[in-house]
Amino acid sequence: MAVERILKDEASEEKGERARMASFVGAMAIADLVKTTLGPKGMDKILQSTGRGHQVTVTNDGATILKSLHIDNPAAKVLVDISKVQDDEVGDGTTSVVVLAGELLREAEKLVAAKIHPMTIISGFRMAAECARSALLQKVMDNKEDAEKFTSDLMKIAMTTLSSKILSQDKEHFAKLAVDAVMRLKGSTNLEAIQIIKKPGGSLKDSFLDEGFILDKKIGIGQPKRIENAKILVANTAMDTDKVKIYGARVRVDSMSRVAEIEGAEKEKMREKVQKIIAHGINCFVNRQLIYNFPEELFADAGILAIEHADFDGIERLALVTGGEIASTFDNPESVKLGHCKLIEEIMIGKDKLIHFSGVEMGQACTIVLRGASHHVLDEAERSLHDALCVLSQTINDSRVILGGGWPEMVMAKEVDELAHKTPGKKSHAIEAFSRALLAIPTIIADNAGLDSAELISQLRAEHHKEGCTAGIDVIFGSVGDMVELGISESFKVKQAILLSATEATEMILRVDEIITCAPRKREDRM
Repeated sequence: MAVERILKDEASEEKGERARMASFVGAMAIADLVKTTLGPKGMDKILQSTGRGHQVTVTNDGATILKSLHIDNPAAKVLVDISKVQDDEVGDGTTSVVVLAGELLREAEKLVAAKIHPMTIISGFRMAAECARSALLQKVMDNKEDAEKFTSDLMKIAMTTLSSKILSQDKEHFAKLAVDAVMRLKGSTNLEAIQIIKKPGGSLKDSFLDEGFILDKKIGIGQPKRIENAKILVANTAMDTDKVKIYGARVRVDSMSRVAEIEGAEKEKMREKVQKIIAHGINCFVNRQLIYNFPEELFADAGILAIEHADFDGIERLALVTGGEIASTFDNPESVKLGHCKLIEEIMIGKDKLIHFSGVEMGQACTIVLRGASHHVLDEAERSLHDALCVLSQTINDSRVILGGGWPEMVMAKEVDELAHKTPGKKSHAIEAFSRALLAIPTIIADNAGLDSAELISQLRAEHHKEGCTAGIDVIFGSVGDMVELGISESFKVKQAILLSATEATEMILRVDEIITCAPRKREDRM
C-alpha cells in the first residue's frame, strides 16, 4: 500500500482509459445539452438560479446556457470556455461550436477504441480542419464593392442569425434595425455607440431604432422642456454642498446665527460653482451625481436644463455621442469640449418619460428601443439582437459571406472526405471521422425540426457532388432547398471561428491521459 500513497488523502487520480472516458463523456453530455437549441427550429431552455429571488432566464443562446451551469467535469469546462470565447469574438455560433466539438470527440472516442493513438487522431484532425477551411475559402462571396448587394447580404445574414432566436417571427423588422444600426457605425466594431433600451409593454413589433440618443431620465422641475441647438456640458462633480453636513463635520459655534453664516458661505461656494458652469455658455448640464434643490433653482433661473444621476454608461455614451468630454473642474472654460446637438426634448415610451437628444455630432450613435411582453422576453430579445449586431459589425470588416443552412458543412465534409481517400496511413481514419462530425451539424438541424435527417442528408450529399451546388436544408418545407433563393447566408468569419475553435478544443481534450483532482481543504475544528 505504501506505493499508492504519493498523493495526499482524498486526492484522486484517473489514469489512461478512465481519464479519457471521463473527459469524453463529460464533453458529449454538454454538447447534447445545447444540441436541441441549434437551428431555426431549436428549442429554448429555462435556467432557474437557486439564489435569492430564483431568477428565471429563458434563452436559446448557447453561451448564456453554458455560462450559467456549474460544472465539475474538466473537459466540459473546456467546451464552456470555447463557447464564451466565440460569444466575445464573433457573437454568434455559440451553440454550433460546442456541438461540433462534441461530435468530434464522439468520433475520436470510436477511433481511440479502435487502438489509434490520440496523436495520430490529432494530426488527422489538423489536416482536415485546414482542408475544410480552404474549401470554404474557395466558395466565399465578397460584395464589398457593390453597396446595394452588400446591404442585402447583411440583411440576409441578420435574418439567418435571428431565425434561430426568439425574434424569428419579426426577423425582417429586426434585421433591418440591426443593419441600420451597424451601417451607422461606419466600420467600427465598437457596439458601445448602439444603445439598447428595454421597456416592457407593447409587442416586439413595436421596437424601433431612434437616431440620436435617449437618456433614461426625467427632466428636472421648473426647467425648459425643450431646447434647440443645445450646448451640453457633461460633468462628474458633486453639486450637493449647500447645507452643512451635520454628520462628521464638527464646528464649534457660540450661537445659531453662526451656523447660518456657515450655511450662507456654503451657499456662496455653490453659487460660484454654478456661475462658473454657466460661464461656459451652455444650456444643458448633465451631471453624474445628484444636484441639490438650490443649484437646481439656479440652473432653472438661468434657463439651463440640468439632469442629475445620469448613470455611468449613459453619461459616457452621451459624451461620446455629442462629441463632448466629461469635465470635473470648471475653472478654465476654454479647455472643456462641449457637446452639441440640435434638439433636446422629452418623449414618452409606454408610461415612462425619457429625454431625447437628436441631431447629434457623431452620426454613428443610435438607440434601439425594445418593447415586449415581459422582462424575460426583453432580455432574450436583447441577447438575440446583440448576437446579430456582433455578427454584422464583424462582417462589415471582413465582408466575406457564405451560404447557410448546412451548406458550408456539406461543402467542407465533401472536401475532407476526398482528402481522406488520398491520405495514406492511419490518419485517413481520423480525417474521415472529421467529415462525419461536420455532417452532424446539418443532421441536428434537421432532427430539431423533426425531419428525417438520414434521408435528407443523403439527398444533400448527392446534390453536393454536382458542380456549383447551392443546396442546404430548408427547415420550413422539410426538404432540400436552394440557399440562394431562400436568402440564407452566414458570415465567413463566424464559420471559420467555429471550425478552428472546435478543432482546437477537441485536440486539447484528446491529449489528456490523466486527471488529478486535488484533495479538498480540511476545515479545522475551532473548538
